Amino acid sequence: MSANIEAIPKMLRIGQLAERTGHSVHAIRWYEAQGLIPGVIRDPGGRRSYRERHLSWIELIHKLRLTGMSIAQIRDYANLVKQGRVSIKEQHEMLRAHRARVRATIEEWNKALELLDHKIEYFDEWLATGKRPDKAPEAPPKLAKRISRLRARR
Repeated sequence: MSANIEAIPKMLRIGQLAERTGHSVHAIRWYEAQGLIPGVIRDPGGRRSYRERHLSWIELIHKLRLTGMSIAQIRDYANLVKQGRVSIKEQHEMLRAHRARVRATIEEWNKALELLDHKIEYFDEWLATGKRPDKAPEAPPKLAKRISRLRARR
């Protein structure tokens, strides 16, 4: 008999889901209202019931937003998920395209960080010596090459 009880998935109330994900009840309700959380059921009293899988789903929504995916795109992805296996290819393609955008953004941020590092080194020298360095901070080698290529195109 205990095997049957263990087979029943544990249901979570919205407060429990909020506590375990670190998101507010308000945010979770908003996600649901926006169509971002598939598979939410209501008990006979109308209260939301969530499964354990919703924990990872909320985390996915958070990471997709963090990496720049729009609410509309997440809604589109959630709708694909609701379709099940029929849309596996589309789900896969959507996440691969997003990953490519994230990688491109990271590359741009790394270039910006490299430039910031050089500027900070310039100020470090100025602060350490008490006088302005004779030479303006140079662009990092990769950035300098890009700048010269852009100038050559003009």
